Amino acid sequence: MAPVSIPSALSFELLGKCSVTKARAATLHLPHGPVPLPIFMPVATQGSLKGLTPDQLEDQGCRLCLNNTYHLGLKPGQATLDAIGGAHKFQSWPHNILTDSGGFQMVSLLKLAKVTEEGVRFLSPHDGSPMLLTPEHSISLQNSIGSDIIMQLDDVIATTSPDFERMKEAMERSVRWLDRCIQAHKYPERQNLFCIIQGGLDLDLRRACTAEMVARDTPGIAIGGLSGGEAKDEYCKVVDTCTGLLPEKKPRYVMGVGYPEDLVVSVALGADMFDCVWPTRTARFGNAVTSSGVLNIRNAVYAEDFGPIEEGCQCTCCRSPADGGLGITRAYIYHVTAKETAGAHLLTMHNVHYQLNLMRLAREAILEDRYPQFVKDFFSKLYDGQKEKYPSWAITALKGVGVDLLSD
Repeated sequence: MAPVSIPSALSFELLGKCSVTKARAATLHLPHGPVPLPIFMPVATQGSLKGLTPDQLEDQGCRLCLNNTYHLGLKPGQATLDAIGGAHKFQSWPHNILTDSGGFQMVSLLKLAKVTEEGVRFLSPHDGSPMLLTPEHSISLQNSIGSDIIMQLDDVIATTSPDFERMKEAMERSVRWLDRCIQAHKYPERQNLFCIIQGGLDLDLRRACTAEMVARDTPGIAIGGLSGGEAKDEYCKVVDTCTGLLPEKKPRYVMGVGYPEDLVVSVALGADMFDCVWPTRTARFGNAVTSSGVLNIRNAVYAEDFGPIEEGCQCTCCRSPADGGLGITRAYIYHVTAKETAGAHLLTMHNVHYQLNLMRLAREAILEDRYPQFVKDFFSKLYDGQKEKYPSWAITALKGVGVDLLSD
């Protein structure tokens, strides 16, 4: 039997829906301020977005970022977080924080992890001592972190796994673990627990899991276990299937998704929230995310290019000094990015701003009911008008929600 409805520390204000696709525009009111949806959330794994100060992250327009429960639990540790009063104070971040449960790291980082009904047993990466992450301990850590949105511990396995029985077991265990997370959650009046829908690429498992998760009535709902190497058309089928079964008045978070075209298509499929390390990680390799694609500024072609990273971009890095920005040129990035950390820092500013601004523009298009045209314009610019280069998965997924990318 599902538990009774738990308190909510958020309100979801639906402001507009696309008349063609499943895209939605909303405002998510959280304890540390309002967040516009759809939204991309930068990942500040250790309590810091690599290379940016909290002020610089704020300046790019970020109002909701991610911290990682697994990493913060290891260092600085729960006692330190309790002593200072949570991660907001610890990292001097006045806005909202979402923490993941640590379950994904168990799978991705630790080869010696063993999942049982009790939790995930693993060896400490610091000293090799045996450790156990249970649903209760994950929630206890997240209560100490004080994040505005906390995630249930789920049983995560790769979507590409051929083992159907293990996939079904993981899905059913994730439901049972959610019940334990709800019981363990000490501060539902100020922290929002999101459930996570599992089930791999099997749509029947996803439907069954969605029904169980929706019945628990958590403040928000995540679609998990994707972005693990599965084909994009399979990914789109899962997102489309799940959003079609979710309540209208709750935020929908697709975990681990971050390429610009993935965001634009997933919004059309009815998703609201996304996160990914890609924009920040790729910056450290000298890559700039732009509306015309990814540019590697380490290439010598940029050595004497005195234009901004992207013309018209309003990030701190690209804006002119007259407009309160830094007026950084591609030539300067080329010069410093190989040997100085400043190059990565500047590109991180730009890339985070690009992702946030892409979602801001998508939101405007939804509110003005022109999202299908926004999607067409986005793909046209990204592929320089060459429709033969459009990815087939995007064409198929968008056609399923009423947008023909190939028509004029």
